[in-house]
Amino acid sequence: MNLHEYQAKKLLADYGLPVSKGHVATTAEEARTIASKMGTSRWVVKAQVHAGGRGKAGGVKIVSSKDELTTVAESLLGTHLVTYQTTAEGQPVNQLLIEEPCDIEKELYLGAVIDRSKRRIVFMASTEGGVEIEKVAEKTPEKILTAVVDPLFGVLPYQGRELAFKLGLSGDLAKQFTNLLIGLGKMFQANDLSLLEINPLVITRQGNLLCLDAKITLDDNALYRHPHLANLRDESQEDERENRAREWELNYIALDGDIGCMVNGAGLAMATMDMIKLHGGNPANFLDVGGGATKERVAEAFKIILSDKKVKAILVNIFGGIVRCDLIADGIIGAVEDVGTKLPVIVRLEGNNAALGAKKLSDSGLNIIASDSFTDAAQKVVKAAGK
Repeated sequence: MNLHEYQAKKLLADYGLPVSKGHVATTAEEARTIASKMGTSRWVVKAQVHAGGRGKAGGVKIVSSKDELTTVAESLLGTHLVTYQTTAEGQPVNQLLIEEPCDIEKELYLGAVIDRSKRRIVFMASTEGGVEIEKVAEKTPEKILTAVVDPLFGVLPYQGRELAFKLGLSGDLAKQFTNLLIGLGKMFQANDLSLLEINPLVITRQGNLLCLDAKITLDDNALYRHPHLANLRDESQEDERENRAREWELNYIALDGDIGCMVNGAGLAMATMDMIKLHGGNPANFLDVGGGATKERVAEAFKIILSDKKVKAILVNIFGGIVRCDLIADGIIGAVEDVGTKLPVIVRLEGNNAALGAKKLSDSGLNIIASDSFTDAAQKVVKAAGK
């Protein structure tokens, strides 16, 4: 789950970490009122969307009068911001963060992720602040500095000092950076974050470090431990089908292809998408109905796939272990009848009650094509989508 910038900065502030002074507005009038109370003559207006590249897309503006601020707020609120990280439709702008500007001396990069191979939190720092870290990794990987965090001890002071010196910081700035790194490590671990990015982390002309922007991603599987953070979810920034799937405890991720996939088990789902690609097709989604799928959840999963207008054919690949294939068949039949789709549906059932499930499908009289093997199913669905 992603947080907006203003939500991420609130979390940083709760840990005593340095962030810009600002408040969020949902109307142009509210933005003007916030600006009046800030006591500055210039303000930074930031569109709040779950995407990077806002500045280049016109989502970040510096204004020098309240009239200009009102005009910018009116031009952004209620629109969709398109950046290099969004779809062509963009992300809806429902809030603006109004902040005080700062005097920037230098920009740095600081981020943290979970390295699965090391099973540790890894901090990354670079002198190349304000630039996408992917570009730095591609062009100048030697400029990315790392520190691996021991889960028992957290970030140790020597790690902060070591990174600070490599970034060219000394004296009070090195001390500030060390305290910042220790605080971020505590925050990352305590809140079950999966990604943290401060880009840029700036050095001001007054000689202070400031988190000018912040991106935070939370581990969905740990949200039950943090209800106060789970309540921050902004569903308007997420795919409507993914939100609907979450309500039914389905694992769904929208993709760009035209072959809908419904599979039980994440590993089998990944293999199914690979098999479709191998035979020249493109999957439209990842959808895992889980090992304990019910007739109702299967029917809902099918409807979610069909709500994607790009889908031209559907592949259902089920291995019946815990789940019974005949119940899967009932769900498919019910969904096809409810929606009334004419799209070809290729089904491969294997395992628990597979023969009974296949018979139900063949007796349904619907446009459902049975398949005897994994490879055959992939070939058939790619061929059906091509037609």
